[in-house]
Amino acid sequence: MTSRRFFLLSGVAIAAAAAFRGFTQHSIAAETFEVTKTDAEWKAILNDAQYRILRHEDTEQPFTSALNTEKRKGIFHCAGCDLPVYSSDVKYDSGTGWPSFWEALPNAIGTREDTSLLMTRTECHCRRCGGHMGHIFNDGPQPTGMRHCINGMAMTFKPASAA
Repeated sequence: MTSRRFFLLSGVAIAAAAAFRGFTQHSIAAETFEVTKTDAEWKAILNDAQYRILRHEDTEQPFTSALNTEKRKGIFHCAGCDLPVYSSDVKYDSGTGWPSFWEALPNAIGTREDTSLLMTRTECHCRRCGGHMGHIFNDGPQPTGMRHCINGMAMTFKPASAA
């Protein structure tokens, strides 16, 4: 009986989280950004995973992005609009399975409160196109103490040119 009760309560929690996520996405749609496209235009320029992550706040599975292990010097850009968002100089291995950074480039990301999954987190998005990047937590290294936990599929990487 206890297993069944847990199963039923889990279903209610998932439904509630989905309802909260729907509310959050509605409020995101109300924001305006420099780069705007129709849903069809986003689908045409992004692959399926990028579209789900950037436009519908999905999350890739941990340890699946090649950018998680990217070690070269360079700049990470928004996969939606090519805005530079993170430098390799602030990337570190958090052990979480997602590319992690202790700060974004100046004027690169925006944040908002995310109450999906029955908790409150800080969601970060590209400030130019509104694409969902990931979340920011306060358990990162110094000097900021922050961990920007970013979906690798939300970004592209451009290595630094050899001088």
